[in-house]
Amino acid sequence: MIKYLLLFLFPYQVFASVVASVDSTNVELGEMVTYSLTISGKDVSRPNITRLCDTDVISTSSQTSINMINGNFSRSYVLSYKFIPQKTCVIPAMEVNISGKTELSNKVSLKVGAVIGAKDKDYVLELFVDKSDVYIGETFKLTLLFKQKNGSSAIDSEFIAPELKGFWVKDESKPLRYKENNYSISKVIYTMAAQREGDLDINKAQMRIASRSHSRDTWGAWIPKIKWKTYFSNSLILKVKALPNGVNLVGDFSIKALVIKNEINFNEAVNLSIEVVSDGNLEDIKSFKPSMSDVNVFDEKINILGTKLTQKMAFVSENNFVIPPFSLKFFNPETKEIKTVFTKEIKIRVKNAHTKEPLTIKREEKKSKVKEKLDMPKMDISTSIMIEIFLLGLVLGLALMYFKPWNLKANKKSVSIKDHKVLLTKLLAYKDDEEVQKIINILENNLYSDEKQELNKKQLRDLIKRYNIS
Repeated sequence: MIKYLLLFLFPYQVFASVVASVDSTNVELGEMVTYSLTISGKDVSRPNITRLCDTDVISTSSQTSINMINGNFSRSYVLSYKFIPQKTCVIPAMEVNISGKTELSNKVSLKVGAVIGAKDKDYVLELFVDKSDVYIGETFKLTLLFKQKNGSSAIDSEFIAPELKGFWVKDESKPLRYKENNYSISKVIYTMAAQREGDLDINKAQMRIASRSHSRDTWGAWIPKIKWKTYFSNSLILKVKALPNGVNLVGDFSIKALVIKNEINFNEAVNLSIEVVSDGNLEDIKSFKPSMSDVNVFDEKINILGTKLTQKMAFVSENNFVIPPFSLKFFNPETKEIKTVFTKEIKIRVKNAHTKEPLTIKREEKKSKVKEKLDMPKMDISTSIMIEIFLLGLVLGLALMYFKPWNLKANKKSVSIKDHKVLLTKLLAYKDDEEVQKIINILENNLYSDEKQELNKKQLRDLIKRYNIS
């Protein structure tokens, strides 16, 4: 009696349930499957499903319906998940929270078979490499071929690249298109290198193709619709070996160092360019900047374009110096040898900017010559001193008239604060001064890096005036 009374008091109570299903339990590889959860009950917490059968869910959707049975209203939900299974599997029971309680769905079995008529498919996707056994950093070619049979039509297509975890992709060619054996073929070549030792997988590439199809509605009429199908490539495994100890470069390398001139003026910079050519792992090469005593060296960032690496440097010194050889040590996978290539040392001559001999006056020699020329008689000491002072003044006057030092001072121009390279070379001689060193740091940064800093022009002019820099 009490049981029937409870049912009378709660006529709107709804039974909670979760039913799982798929639109097809037997599909070909590449066909899309829709997995659905039909949920009945109130206060439903939707489950977070992102993968089914070890495959990512492509899209989700939901529908809500309200039904009335014997005057009672019930609500149900249909949650749909689209995915492309790549193997036969069993989708496990799903947990759904309904009105604070956890309900379980049923399991669903799914069988994935081979593509029917695989030898004469409308679309074919293939991957292959030129080497299957490589060293860490050694480059190899991965070729992707997509074949479309002549006469096949596609409304839309979407390419999904393979996962390339553990690899560097160094270059990708432009697609090459041509016809062969009743197929239109698109070819792309990737230049790659392995990052670590071991067996590395290159997963399947995918091409999703949308084509027109028809199905019958509930009245038996044909309805046009779009059907998506995914075509998979083969997968690959590369065996990657470690490099010999003490070597991190692999390939065949050449190196050269070039300077514009070997003779410079005092405090002028020598500009040097290093070029390395190789199909190996150029990205692992560090800066070539050498450590040199009494020589200031400024290096720019390394630049890599294709198979060529370049780096520029500037050398500044007050004395003659030698730029040491640059070297690269690498492992050649063809000859299985460790090799080292060198540049030649470069000798730089610095011309002395202060070569004029100072003016000297030989007092005794002048005195004797004047005595001989004038043939003067012997005189007392005071007369001799007066004549000597007179002759000395005459010589100094002539020297001043000839050299005109006041004109030199008037014509002497101060160095321009806009010419940062000249300023840098002039200030290096006074780098022991903390204020000068700060200015040098800013000039080096502005000349040899992308980041620019503002100069204190007043402070710079004061330093130029203080050290009489011209």
